[in-house]
Amino acid sequence: MPSRPIEIMVGLFFVLGVAAVFLLTFRVAGLDSGGPEEGYTVSADFNNIGGLRSGSAVTLSGVRIGRVTNIAIDDTTFAARVTMKIHAEYDNLPADSGASILTSGLLGEQYIGINPGGAMESLQDGDRLPLTQDALVLENLVGRVLESMTQ
Repeated sequence: MPSRPIEIMVGLFFVLGVAAVFLLTFRVAGLDSGGPEEGYTVSADFNNIGGLRSGSAVTLSGVRIGRVTNIAIDDTTFAARVTMKIHAEYDNLPADSGASILTSGLLGEQYIGINPGGAMESLQDGDRLPLTQDALVLENLVGRVLESMTQ
């Protein structure tokens, strides 16, 4: 029986399956960059970012318009400064837009939602979003509910 060609075919099929799972994992996690992106950088300061990470999505009305590129602590205010890269096609966002840290589902991944303002001027590269809303931390919320129940 010619078992050698069958073994090679099974091995090739297995390798292709592992590669497909690997590629699917990166697509679902949103880690595939797809090359360099054109756009501009804006930042926002938050007192609590919860579980937000670099690479998290930045959305406007549920549509992904960018990614979080960096998270650092501001030396003077000690707030978390989140830097975001916004795609170039969204270059008309009002300058007084705000940013909120939202959660996908009850215990899902956190991302930034942009809330457009009403200013005539548009955001420019290097601007800072003036209005922010911190992440809702589930542990703090449960603690408040328990505390109010005991009083």
